Amino acid sequence: MSAIVAIVGRPNVGKSTFFNRLIQRREAIVDAVSGVTRDRHYGKSDWNGKEFSIIDTGGYVQGSDDVFEQEIDKQVELAIDEADAIIFMVDVESGITGMDEDVANLLRRVKKPVFLAVNKVDNAKRAEDAVEFYALGLGEYFTLSSVNGSGTGDLLDALVEVLPEKEKEEADLPRFAVVGRPNAGKSSFINALIGEDRYIVTNIAGTTRDSIDTRYNRFGFEFNLVDTAGIRRKSKVKEDLEFYSVMRSVRAIEHCDVCLVMFDATRGFDGQVENIFWLAQRNNKGIVILVNKWDLIEEKETNTMKQYTERIKKAMEPFVDVPILFISALTKQRIYKAIETAVEVYKNRSKKIKTRKLNDVMLPIIERTPPPAYKDKYVKIKYITQLPTNYPQFAFFCNLPQYVREPYKRFLENKLRENFDFNGVPVTIYMRKK
Repeated sequence: MSAIVAIVGRPNVGKSTFFNRLIQRREAIVDAVSGVTRDRHYGKSDWNGKEFSIIDTGGYVQGSDDVFEQEIDKQVELAIDEADAIIFMVDVESGITGMDEDVANLLRRVKKPVFLAVNKVDNAKRAEDAVEFYALGLGEYFTLSSVNGSGTGDLLDALVEVLPEKEKEEADLPRFAVVGRPNAGKSSFINALIGEDRYIVTNIAGTTRDSIDTRYNRFGFEFNLVDTAGIRRKSKVKEDLEFYSVMRSVRAIEHCDVCLVMFDATRGFDGQVENIFWLAQRNNKGIVILVNKWDLIEEKETNTMKQYTERIKKAMEPFVDVPILFISALTKQRIYKAIETAVEVYKNRSKKIKTRKLNDVMLPIIERTPPPAYKDKYVKIKYITQLPTNYPQFAFFCNLPQYVREPYKRFLENKLRENFDFNGVPVTIYMRKK
């Protein structure tokens, strides 16, 4: 797991600007998919080769000034529990305020590294004014300007020094994460599998606050089963705990091998479930779609399942090569089939195809259907190899890689899927210069 850094402080000191500056180094997950954490409050950054997750607590504080103060205290307490290091941001323009002092009081008792960042310091006069922040009793401070980036390097140098090294995954067991909206039946599904009420199951949405791992052995295959807190839209993230649950769910997706994306059949494959699906796809995870509570669908016709499947596939286009299972955690209908399918998807994701076989199968297909000419230039694909990564990526070597358009890459991907079975797994294709 990557380390977590939380940015805390009262409103309008520039936390979000600083956060955006940190995550623009790489595409933050929350940029790629609108709606998982609707605004940009969770992202990833790296500095000097060390990667960390970053939380901007600012966007979750709303209300009048007195509510603000309670909210900020809660935010800081949660950040203290959740984060490996804390950046406490203050603003040189307004100097020390009562709210800053309250936050400092909380942080002085903390056993974790705290970095005091004095923002909006963009000239020598302001650098002198920053001296007053010694009075907060947090020791040395860093002066910076979130807007133009000056001073952020020194802060990040000090920050990554204290972050813990990445933990080694225990025995590198494959991780299957059960993800979805709250109340989709994730905990009931895991209880049904392991045959004990390991998780409290109630029908109050969001009972599962944390991601919980269970070692599980089935079909002669051992893996960790991860139950995540339900991911829900930001407008529904009322209490701060939900905010951290969202963050942990996103992190569970990042750190698993296969996502079992579960939703309630009576609610359908809505925008929120779609976002979770695309989040897993963009992170190149194996995916199995589980339509839970199928026993509650009344008036099933012979083709109800087929129509339902078609609707889901329409929403998933162009990545439709994904297993879809109709289950009931309550009646245990097809729950073991779900795990068996997840194991198959895991094997598909780790599949390695010998270069010779790849070329023997794909080159004749390419010869019969070569890439269309572009600007009177003809592309000749000479050789194909699978890259040594932990999910399927292929390099096609050719004379003019820049002239191979997206539709042809999709054609190649479909042919790879037809011949080598990558069901449930995103496949990436690169065109390389021979």
